Order: sequence, then structure tokens, then C-alpha cells
Amino acid sequence: MQITITARHFDLTNAIRDHVGGSCSKLERYFDHIITAHFILSLEKNGNTVELIVHAPKHNLKCEAVEKNMYLAIDNAVDKMEQQIKKMKDKWADHNKKSLKENLHFVYADLIERNEGKKRVKIKRILAENLTVDDALEKFDNIKDMYLVFKNLETDRVNVLVKKDEEHYKLIEP
Repeated sequence: MQITITARHFDLTNAIRDHVGGSCSKLERYFDHIITAHFILSLEKNGNTVELIVHAPKHNLKCEAVEKNMYLAIDNAVDKMEQQIKKMKDKWADHNKKSLKENLHFVYADLIERNEGKKRVKIKRILAENLTVDDALEKFDNIKDMYLVFKNLETDRVNVLVKKDEEHYKLIEP
């Protein structure tokens, strides 16, 4: 992460520079894809103002803090930025989970167990391979499961091939 510091209306000291560097390491702990962090420190009549602009892939985040003490203003700005980064990171995680659920290559099978009158549902995620029915029959002879879930190349739908006995199979198409 590249850190730039701009000081307005005062001279930047090494102590403030070190404090800003330490605060940025705190941000990297939460999100390591930060490209740049730009601190604009200014001394005004109403107090010390810290404006923090963070650039991450596809996101520009900005926050501002005003305090009597410059160190306290830096800490407050970094705390506000932490909250924004956590929120952005949660959105990324939710988006990735949502796209995984919408992926058509995965099929969810519900397995129901009954224990003492209570019903419990287990969800098993299965990777549905792209196969023709003939290819699925050949592959089905090599596995020991009682069923094979695959995406039919001819119909572009998910099918289930079930073994009834050694010679008979059942093909389930939605």
C-alpha cells in the first residue's frame, strides 16, 4: 500500500508521519487489497481535520474526522475507515457466496433424516458435470453410488440417473 500525506497550514513532523504509518498497518490487517491511502491533514480554527481517502479495486472510500488533537483525529479517521472497509469486505463476501449459489454447475440435493419424530434436512452440494446420457451411463458403471447427477448437454438441464437394479436405470429429467 502506498501512503501519501499532505499537510496544510502546518509543518509535518516525523512523529505524526510515524503515527500515520502505524495506523495504516491497522487498515491492512482488515483488508490487504488496498492500493493507496491518502491522508490530508489540516490545521484550522475549529480544530485539526483529517481527511482519509483509500483506493481499493473498484472502490474509493473517503472519511473525515475533526478533533482538537491531531493524533486523536488520525485515530478517529482510521476507525471510521475500518468500519467502511469491513462493510465493503462483507459485501464482497456476500456477493461471492451469492454467485456460488447461482452457479448452474452446482446442484443441491436434500437428504431427509427422521430421528424420533423430528425431521432433519441435510443439504449436499454436488458438482454436476456436463455429459450426454450415453456418457453418463458409461461413467455410472464405474462408480458405486446409486445415483448420478449431471447436466445433460443435449437438453442443457440437470438430470439424475438412478440405478434400479443391475440392468435397469431410471433417468429423471425436470
